[in-house]
Amino acid sequence: MADSPLAISTDRAPKSSSPISQGIRIGQLVFVSGQVGVDPESLKKVPGGIESETEQALKNIGAVLEQTGGSMANVVKTTCFLADNGDFPRFNEAYAKFFGGPLPARSTVQVGLTSGYLVEVEAIAYIPNR
Repeated sequence: MADSPLAISTDRAPKSSSPISQGIRIGQLVFVSGQVGVDPESLKKVPGGIESETEQALKNIGAVLEQTGGSMANVVKTTCFLADNGDFPRFNEAYAKFFGGPLPARSTVQVGLTSGYLVEVEAIAYIPNR
């Protein structure tokens, strides 16, 4: 029998007003919806520019993964969206703080983001059943 998708939700990451789940687990894979630099308590964008927004987005992803028993160490793929490719070096420095080896596969593209956000990150994680 195939695994059914399970919606993942935590108060430690911001909830979206859009009709999405924070994450979906199916089998040993967890798909985390795009996260931006929003503090989950205040629901406001964090100040400080691309570095702060990147760090908060990745903390939010980590909180969703922790809800499933995983962590950032389980991330196998990220897709990163930047409002300005000129921010790439500073984004990359902040991003690197969250990952050891092996590093996840990654795609990074420039896009128009809503509400003035500078970065959005989505992730796929492999979390073995225990």
